[in-house]
Amino acid sequence: MAGVIFSFYDFASLIDLNIGISDRLDENRSESFTILFCDFSNISHALVESNIQTLLRTSDSIVHYEDYYFFVMPYTDRYGCGFVKKMVQDIFGKPIQTAAICYPSDGENSAELLESLHAEVKKIHKIDLDCLYSAANREP
Repeated sequence: MAGVIFSFYDFASLIDLNIGISDRLDENRSESFTILFCDFSNISHALVESNIQTLLRTSDSIVHYEDYYFFVMPYTDRYGCGFVKKMVQDIFGKPIQTAAICYPSDGENSAELLESLHAEVKKIHKIDLDCLYSAANREP
C-alpha cells in the first residue's frame, strides 16, 4: 500500500480529476471521495514521510504544503475516513489535528471543496489555510 504524491499546485486539478471519475462511475452521487486534512507540525518530516504512504491505498493521493497534508481518497465516505484518521493517530501515537470533507456533499467543484475544507479546518482547529486559495486559483 502506498499513496501517490502530487504537487500542492496540482491540488485543484487532482480534485477535478476525482470529480470527473466519480461523476462517470458513481451514478447515485453518494459520497464519492473524501479529502482528509492532517496537521503534522508536531512530528518530524522524516517520520511523516516514512510512515504516511503505508497507510494509504495506491488509489489514494497525497498533497502537502509545509506541515499540512491532504489525502484524496476515492470511494471513501466519512465513515471510512474515520478509520484512516484512527490509523494516523495510532501510527504516530499522539493526537493529530484532522478535518475531512466529502464530494459532492461539501462542494460540487474543486473551488467549493477547497473553500469547504478551509472553513472546516478554521472552525475546528482555528488554522487559517490561506494556501488553499492559491491551489484553487492554480497559482505556482
